[in-house]
Amino acid sequence: MFPIMITIFVALLVPSAAPLIASLMLGNLIKESGVAERLSKTMSNELMNIVTIFLGFTVGATATATTFLSLETIEIMVMGVVAFGFGTAGGVLLAKFMNLFLREKINPLIGSAGVSAVPMAARVSQVVGQKENPGNFLLMHAMGPNVAGVIGSAIAAGVLMALFS
Repeated sequence: MFPIMITIFVALLVPSAAPLIASLMLGNLIKESGVAERLSKTMSNELMNIVTIFLGFTVGATATATTFLSLETIEIMVMGVVAFGFGTAGGVLLAKFMNLFLREKINPLIGSAGVSAVPMAARVSQVVGQKENPGNFLLMHAMGPNVAGVIGSAIAAGVLMALFS
């Protein structure tokens, strides 16, 4: 029910973000249903790799040097790096702030995975946590804020598209 309800909610709230969220939730629905195991494995491995390659080719084929190496593009990339840094630092600081009030403390590295760089941010949290303490297993805990960051980014993009289109 979760993927279906999220798709309906986002479609009503931000219609322009509906296709992206619906695609994400379709994958979730197929994986969690348990009745399409081969399709789920194909979608999460071979199909994802093929789509990534074609997406890279199409973006690369349409990006000319004059378009890509403009000052505006470089400014956007710098703003993205700064936003990524603020998101990571904000997640860590918020987790530390929450620990002031929680009885059962949470690892602040989980907060650093709140940026929407799936699954790399969660993996980095896992690796850094295990370097500090080999008994740390943060990956599954870090995937929660990681996926929430993706959904939040898609909704924010939909709101911006609706406002500025």
